[in-house]
Amino acid sequence: MNILILGSGGREHAFSWKISQSELCTQLFIAPGNAGTAQFGENINISETDFISIKKVCIEKKIDLVFVGPEEPLVKGIYDFFDQDEQLRHIAVTGPSAAGARLEGSKAFAKAFMQRHNIPTAYYKEFDDESYEQGYTYIKNHPLPVVLKADGLAGGKGVLICNTHIEALGEYELIIQKSKFGDAGKKVVIEDFLDGIELSVFVLTDGKDYLLFPEAKDYKKIGEGDKGLNTGGMGAVSPVPFATEAFMEKVAEKIIKPTIHGLRKEKIDYKGFIFFGLIKVGEEPMVIEYNCRMGDPETEVVLLRLKNDLLKLLIAAGKQKLDSEKIIIDEKVAATIVAVSEGYPLGYKKGFTIDFGYLENPQVIKHIDADGGIMVFHAATKHRGEDIVTNGGRVLAVSALGDSLAEAIELSKEILANIHFEGIYYRSDIGYEFID
Repeated sequence: MNILILGSGGREHAFSWKISQSELCTQLFIAPGNAGTAQFGENINISETDFISIKKVCIEKKIDLVFVGPEEPLVKGIYDFFDQDEQLRHIAVTGPSAAGARLEGSKAFAKAFMQRHNIPTAYYKEFDDESYEQGYTYIKNHPLPVVLKADGLAGGKGVLICNTHIEALGEYELIIQKSKFGDAGKKVVIEDFLDGIELSVFVLTDGKDYLLFPEAKDYKKIGEGDKGLNTGGMGAVSPVPFATEAFMEKVAEKIIKPTIHGLRKEKIDYKGFIFFGLIKVGEEPMVIEYNCRMGDPETEVVLLRLKNDLLKLLIAAGKQKLDSEKIIIDEKVAATIVAVSEGYPLGYKKGFTIDFGYLENPQVIKHIDADGGIMVFHAATKHRGEDIVTNGGRVLAVSALGDSLAEAIELSKEILANIHFEGIYYRSDIGYEFID
């Protein structure tokens, strides 16, 4: 089969690595990809939201399956674009329809969906420009902290936890009246704050059945000890120690199954991944958010632990035959540490040459891999002549497997110590709360 992966981050490098291992994969193409994805397939320099160019590539390259990495193409309806085109309809697309992608594309839709199907989540109300004054009064009388969420896609920056009413009212005004998040903030969801510990749970669904992938926990804050500004993710670990069998049974019965059932009941076409952003409150799981794709950098640890032929699972999902598949998980522990550009998540410069040190020697990588398993996933890189240079805020996700979390973390840090680019920064405390 010829496969096209859409996207350019660490998640897409991880999927390229995993899908390329399948005996069912004949040729792999990535659009637009990065310097890392080029190790496993051919990069094609088009945007993942340029549907017309994607159609042209699919016809020219005789693509059999399109795997959609990021959320934007899904929210903009790439599944529907293929389904409604005679020349493309035969190509499987891993990802939901635009209707299904509203679980991520609209916080208000997701909250109403959970309410309709009795899925546990924080109490909320929504407001827009027409109901601005009611929202202002609601915030003034709301217990603190209070959570404000821009309804639409805001590049991971649209969720604000406010500890004072002045802060909350100021942000509310900025979002709705000053267009802080553009069109994404035309509507604001105001939620009760939930106090607990977070984790990410992933399923691959064919619309009827699902397979539960390894759970993960990511670390959003830029600073050690989970301090500072929010980022796209500074690292992740899998498995999550507090996600016991009993807890995950509650997740399945109270959250996953009602979500799949709700999609079927509402006749929403969904063949792809669902990311459940959960919080454990006491001993109970509650949904913070849905995503309509895999997370990043969680993918980088989840796929290290997945022993299945991933492409075979994606094909089964497209044919609604997941009930005949079983997930196979490595019992080892995976960790990833993200190396970022100086100044991230605010301003940063690009174009710095990355020195991979002794990792340039294939025998070194082979030795390290034999010891536990290691992958340096590229998140924002590109080729410049013979060099690989930085091309964004989150640059690399150095991922490792070990017999314990401490071992996986140390292996990742050992590799990172040999990688250099100007202004490199990474957290050395990923997984800190789970290591004695």
